[in-house]
Parts: sequence; C-alpha cells; structure tokens
Amino acid sequence: MEETISLKEIAVTLRKRLVLILVLAAIAVAVSGVISYFVLTPQYQASTQILVNQESSKEPVLDPNQVRTNVEMINTYSVIIKSPIILDKVVQNLDLTETTDQLIGKIAVSSEQNAQVFNLTIEDADPAHAVKLANEISNTFSSEVPKIMSVDNVKVLSPAVLKENPSQVKPKPLLNMAIALVVGLMAGVGIAFLLEYLDNTIKTEEDIQNILQLPILGAIPKISVEDVKASEVKKAANKRMGSETLES
Repeated sequence: MEETISLKEIAVTLRKRLVLILVLAAIAVAVSGVISYFVLTPQYQASTQILVNQESSKEPVLDPNQVRTNVEMINTYSVIIKSPIILDKVVQNLDLTETTDQLIGKIAVSSEQNAQVFNLTIEDADPAHAVKLANEISNTFSSEVPKIMSVDNVKVLSPAVLKENPSQVKPKPLLNMAIALVVGLMAGVGIAFLLEYLDNTIKTEEDIQNILQLPILGAIPKISVEDVKASEVKKAANKRMGSETLES
C-alpha cells in the first residue's frame, strides 16, 4: 500500500527533532565563523585600467575598423599580460620572492563588451603589495607590448591606488555564516526526516493501524509514577476510613 505523508506529520517530525536541527545549524555557523575569522587569510584587491587606443596617426579621424581591431586585440593582450615575458621582468624589477606561477594565480583580467579598456586586478594578502604589483605589471606590459606586437596602442589609463582603509574582498565572514546557517538547517531537516524514516518502532494506536493494518481492540492507558502514588494514598485513606467506621 502506498504511503502518504501529511503536513501535520511533517510538522510533528520537525517539532520532535527541533533540538537536533537547531544544534546542527549552530554547529555549522560556529565552524564557518571560526574558519572565516581565524583560519582563512584575508585577501585584498588592487586594480588598474589599461586603454587600448588607436595607433599614432596623423589623421585625427576615429576609424571604426581600428576601434574594432583594438577591442578584439584585448583578448590577445589578456594572454600576454599573464605570460612569463612580462611577469619575469616584474619579478626582477621588484626583486620578488614570488615565482611567475604564483603571480599568475593572483592576476585577473576583465573587460567590458565592446570597450577599449580592460581591467587588471591583483589579489594579495597585503593591500600595499597588491597595489605595487598591479602598477608594476601594468607599466611593464605597456612598455613591452610595442616590442612584442610592433604596435604602440596601449596606455595605463588608471593606476592602482592604496586606500586609507582597504577592505578585504574575501573571506566574507557574515556571508559565509549565513550560507552555513542555511546549509545547517537543510542538513538538520534532512537528518530529522531520515531518522524518522528509519524509526520503525510502534508508539501509538495509529502506528498499529498504519503499519500492521490491524484493528484496535483496546488500549492500556499510560500510568505515571505520580498516578500510582496517588492511587496508593487513596487506597490507604479509604482503608483507614473503613477501619474507623467499623470501630465506631
């Protein structure tokens, strides 16, 4: 026979396992907070804007074909700016202990659609070092591109600047804890229903009817310790009253 579950049964299950659900959610939030605040290293970003413009020309008229070519060249420049030919010079100029591969992992290049400007973003645990890297990579790239591509159409439009109070881009502790809360609640609800599904003990008359498909002929009421004590006191009182009546 196909089993069905009602909203009332869902509510009963959630209420019965509420402590478990809340404990799992609290543990998830606590673990996320500890990792976000004390384990993960804060990361900061610094960005520069690089302009890909027309080549030097005596004609002041803006050529749409040239603009389109410059936009298409941004994909090529995005590869070149992360290449060893640029980053090796950056490591040498700044006398860095970081390797070229480590620098590549810190670089992100992005551009707006149909724009002649692309952004170079550096992510590092030290905001001042991120600014220094961003500016050095941009300057080295703009000076090396004419030698590599035989063109002179790249210029640093906006250098990176170290802010007075830089804010970390990750981790985001509050966001992480909020996500952990949702995940913890979902995990708690899932475990609650799993435990309820695996629990095949019979506790109520309804369980007998639903599981065993048998009619209920009678029920034995649950008797607490207080009820037994009250019954014994009542019996003792009745017995004493009976004895007093016989004596009189």
